[in-house]
Amino acid sequence: MAGGKVYSFEEVRKHSDRKDCWLIISGKVYDVTPFMEEHPGGDEVLLASTGKDATADFVDIGHSDDAKEMMPQYCIGEVDATTIPAKPVYAVPNDGSSKSKQPAAAATSAGVWATLLQLAVPVLLLALALAMQGFFGKANVE
Repeated sequence: MAGGKVYSFEEVRKHSDRKDCWLIISGKVYDVTPFMEEHPGGDEVLLASTGKDATADFVDIGHSDDAKEMMPQYCIGEVDATTIPAKPVYAVPNDGSSKSKQPAAAATSAGVWATLLQLAVPVLLLALALAMQGFFGKANVE
């Protein structure tokens, strides 16, 4: 590890593009910018892991021993654990569209009606088909 510097989560989070990409894995900070083009999964995989603790992403992939041996050369320090948010905060971008601001109860009510209609329409069509079959079936017999 070069220098043993301690970085805040916010500082690491600022480095999240192709020309400047840092990751947090197991409490350590890695500058993977020079590795972006060489990464077997592509640079998009690395970019998707920025701005958060990427430990789970790294472990879930099941990296080879060779990949793990390469890590020290990219390690630039550690993250200050007290600055890592307890729960990730996701901000929904405001695209400027003016969607109606329905209260939560109204949105839930609309969802209930949509579900009921999805269930009721096929049942009503089946009942209509059976009624027509019964009506026209008797007409042909007599």
